[in-house]
This record gives sequence, C-alpha cells and structure tokens, in this order.
Amino acid sequence: MSTISQFESVVSQKSLLHPKPPGLVLQYGTSGFRADAGQLDHVLFRMGLLAALMSKKARGAAVGLVVTASHNPDQDNGVKLVDATGEAVMSPAWERHAARLANAEQDRLLAALRDVAEAEAVDVSQEARVLLGRDTRSSGEALSRAARDGVSALGGPAAPRDYGLVTTPQLHYMVRCRNTQGGYGEATAEGYYRKLSRAFLRLVGRARPERADEQKRLWLDGANGVGALKVREMMEMDDLKEELQISLFNDGGGRLNHRCGADYVKVQQRPPATGVPPARGGQRCCSFDGDADRLVYYYGDSDGCFHLLDGDKMAALISVFLKELLARAGLLGDLEIGAVQTAYANGSSTAYLQDVAKVAVRCVRTGVKHLHRAARDFDVGVYFEANGHGTVLFSEAAGKKIRLLAAEEDPAGGPEDLGAAEEDLASCCSDDDGSGGRWKKRAAALLLRDTVDLVNQTVGDAISDMLLVEAVLALQGMTVEQWDATYTDLPSRQLEVKVSDRGAIRTAGEDERRTVSPSGLQEAIDGLVESCGGGQWRTRCFVRPSGTEDVIRVYAEAETREVADALAHQVSLAVYRLAGGVGDEPKPVV
Repeated sequence: MSTISQFESVVSQKSLLHPKPPGLVLQYGTSGFRADAGQLDHVLFRMGLLAALMSKKARGAAVGLVVTASHNPDQDNGVKLVDATGEAVMSPAWERHAARLANAEQDRLLAALRDVAEAEAVDVSQEARVLLGRDTRSSGEALSRAARDGVSALGGPAAPRDYGLVTTPQLHYMVRCRNTQGGYGEATAEGYYRKLSRAFLRLVGRARPERADEQKRLWLDGANGVGALKVREMMEMDDLKEELQISLFNDGGGRLNHRCGADYVKVQQRPPATGVPPARGGQRCCSFDGDADRLVYYYGDSDGCFHLLDGDKMAALISVFLKELLARAGLLGDLEIGAVQTAYANGSSTAYLQDVAKVAVRCVRTGVKHLHRAARDFDVGVYFEANGHGTVLFSEAAGKKIRLLAAEEDPAGGPEDLGAAEEDLASCCSDDDGSGGRWKKRAAALLLRDTVDLVNQTVGDAISDMLLVEAVLALQGMTVEQWDATYTDLPSRQLEVKVSDRGAIRTAGEDERRTVSPSGLQEAIDGLVESCGGGQWRTRCFVRPSGTEDVIRVYAEAETREVADALAHQVSLAVYRLAGGVGDEPKPVV
C-alpha cells in the first residue's frame, strides 16, 4: 500500500496558499468547525485533505463537504463533512483527526496528515471522490476554493464535484444517491425536487375531502438563505403549485439570519422581525435556517397572539401519524417506532408521546449525530431537536416490509391505479376502517411507502420536513390550531451567556442535564429550581456549553412564563459569575 509521501510535495506547495495563523486553535463542534470566516481559509483547505482521506478509506466512495455556518450570522462560516452513507455521523476518531489537522501548526501539517492516514490504514493510491457545496454567505466561494485545493492536492486525478449553491441536506442527498448508484434517487437538484414533489403529490392527492385553496397556503421565511433559492426552483414545477401555494419572504434581499429564520423564531419565541407581514387568523407560517436543515412552524391567532410549533410539535405530529399507519397496515407488532429527543424537548411533549401517543421516547445528548445514531435503534425512528432539526429513519427491514405490502394486489380485485382507489386510500386515515382487510392494509402501506420517499433520511431537511408536515396535515384534515392543541407546551426560556472558555462547563450523563464543573454551579441551579417549586417536568433548568462558540446555553421550563423567565435569568447570573462570563452581566428577560 502506497504512503502519503507521494503527495507531500503538492500538499506542501498548496498549503502555503492557505497558511494557518500561528497559535490559532479551533474546536470541532457538534457538526464541524464554525468561526469568523476570516479564520477559516486554512481549515477548509485541510478539511479538503481530510475529505479526500475519508473517500480513500471508503474505497473511493463519494463523501461530501459543505461550506456553511447554518444559523450563524453572515460574517461567520464553517464546514460540515458528510460520510459515505450520506449522513453527518462522523466517528469520534475522525472528529479527532479533523481537529488535529485543523490545528496543526504549518510545519507539522504533513506529520499530522501522515498520522491520520496511518491510523486509518488508508490506501492513498485509491482515487478520492468528494462532492462540494456551499450556502449563500459572502465568504463561501473563496472558502470553497480552499476546500477544492485540499481535495485536489490529495485526491488523485478526479476533480471534486462542486454543486455550488445547495442546501446542506441536498448535498447529503447527492452523496447517498451517488453511492447507491441511483438507488436512493438521482444525484441532481432536479432529481431531488422530482423525488420529493412526486411523493408529496401522491400523499396529498389522497386527502379527502379535497382541500380548499386557503388550506394550501403557507408563508415561508427563508432566512435570506440558500433554502429560499431552492424552494423557488422547486415551486416552478406546475403540479406542485396546485397543491401548495407558498408565499416566500426573506428570500435573499436582506441579511442572512438577521432577525429572521428558524433560530431567531425559536429562541426569541416571536415571528421574524424583518420581511414577514403580521400573520393572523391561523395563517400557517414556517421558517428555515441559513442552510435549510432546520424548520419551525408558527401562526398568529385572531387576537394576534404568537404560537410556536417547533421540533417537538413536529415530532409529535409525525410520530402519531406513522404509528397509526403502521397499526392499520398490520405492521406495528413487527416494527418498533420510537422518538428521540434531547434535554431541550419541552416536558409536555415528552409526556404526550409517552403517555398519550404511547410511543417509546429516548433522550440523548444535544447534537444531531447523537439523535441520528439513537434513531437507528428503532425500525421507525423519529428524531427532532426542539430547534427544528430532525427527520425520520426507516430501517432496511421496515422499508422492505412496507414496499412488499404496498406492492400486493387488492384481494377483491381492486384497481392498481391509485387514482381510482383514492376512496379506499383516504379511508385508512379515518376512524372508520371497516373490516380491516388486506386492501385496507395495503392502502396504509401505500401511504407509508410515499412517506418513506418524501423523507430525507440522511439528515434533517427543512424542505423535506415542510412537505411532510403539509402532507400529514392534509391527510388528517387538521388545521394548524388543531395541531397546536394536541398538547400545551410548558412555558420555557432559552438564554445565552458569553464566557471566555465554554470548556469551563462540563456536563454528565447522556442527557447533559447535570453539570460537574465548575464547582458549585449545579448546587446553585438546584437551589434556584427548588425555590421555584422544582419537579421532574414542571419546573427544571439546565445549562450546557455551545458546540460551536464560547457561549453557555441556559434552558428553563416552568408552570408560568414569569417563573421560566426569572429562573433562566437567575441561572444565567450564576453561570456568568461561576464560569467566567465576559461582558455585561445578563439582564432580566424583558
């Protein structure tokens, strides 16, 4: 097996074009590196090198690299790596390799590169295939060039395939398509749109009664990001526009993620402050984040009051829908469905899933990679972070059983033409399921099959999730108010405290709800919760360091808005004083 030495001359020459600032150290976060764009040129070059090694390790299978900082402001940027499965579940070993390469001083880069190749027993003579993409940030094109330099320095004769402006989930989709030789879909933007739109149209085409135009209207806040561009492209499909009438706001004319987008709406618990007219009377609205892997819904009632439907509400809606279809298809005994959450999930959502919907719930550490891994343990795993990042995973066994049942002929001689069978298909979502015969089971299986096709199983995808929510609401004949009323969220507040080093706070346990350092902080939190009438779900508060920046996130939940706000503020003060807060002391929530 050849060694890295044959590439060292080229790597050395190209690395001089992307020098590392001496002494700069960046941490690998929950999904990659993220920082001020001016600090990242050398990082993107080196992640290009790493992506090439990942592909060589995978015997030349495609891997992906996306230049994005997601919901961060435009002056930031970052990088997310996509493994050969199309997923963002980097092993801890490869995360350590990424950190080592990114932080190696200039004269130690080749040694670090050799160490990674040797540790992973990479056959460096293998050709590498790397797919690139970026969001709309002003720094994205230059950083993409740095990544291309890294790939080409180590990748061999095949140039990296650059998709240019794409959402992060679209690049994940492209990687899986290429590595399944088209089995997952066509590895083009058009193929992505076609797969999702066809599945969506098949689903909503079975809604009975047919929806009125006002039920098809959706307001979308694109966060001035790449998702807005891609939704506009997708909506050029005439058939899709007949069933989903999107009014697009914050579609690129303003600052990326500035007072708009999914993160702003979730954290501030208010509609976007820019670009979107006030919504009243139950008008469905939703927001993407900058790279379109997060989605939240919201609406204003007749009194103008704001109602947020976040990842927890989406998980509940989708879990119940899928469980009902599995039961009607006769598959619930064979296939286990479960929901995966983090500690940020509202206590009411967990109680609803466990006690009302009777869906197994598992709580894991914050970070999509942790939820994605846990969701694999179920045949049908629904995972959503409260921030709106999530998807559904179907095991290979589940997919096979669903497709086999969907392919069965109607025992009564019913038509194979789905259009002629709509009455039967729609009835499987109603309370009256008649005899529950094989045709009823197949009707449910057809809906499940189309749901599998609509879901982007590689990663949370705002476009795919939006279409799934719209399809479920249509099939259930449910308004956004009725969806919101399935359970009532406990009032909550999330705050951020700037600190000199986020590593000062360490947490314990899979759910990260207890701190082990700094000394005295957990005791202070416990005392403050107790003073507010603490309980397992009714009043709680925890803190955890951000995975991408030097801030500590504080989450509080209580019986009333006033108590949640006060608790979050008091705990923020404790964090500021005990964990090295910088700047002014946290102010009370206004």
